[in-house]
Amino acid sequence: MRLINIGFGNMVCLDRVIAIVAPESAPIKRIVQESKDRGVCIDATYGRKTRTVLITDTDHVVLSALQPETLRRRAESPGSAEAPDEADDMTEPEDD
Repeated sequence: MRLINIGFGNMVCLDRVIAIVAPESAPIKRIVQESKDRGVCIDATYGRKTRTVLITDTDHVVLSALQPETLRRRAESPGSAEAPDEADDMTEPEDD
């Protein structure tokens, strides 16, 4: 079982993730809202802006405050469960 750090010390089983996507499109927003309504949404943003949506094969939706590119790099690295780079977790919020 490989784990990926999705920020703030939270981990997700990489073997269960089927998609890592940005949250801006209308279909993804719909998926997030429907998962919240069904109680299968896991918000791991700690109150920060959602920058990535992870969709799992168990139909759970996980929200992360890290960029999709950051999670992709972590997923591709052999030690994805290791301690994250401080710069990745402590990025400044983007202006809306």
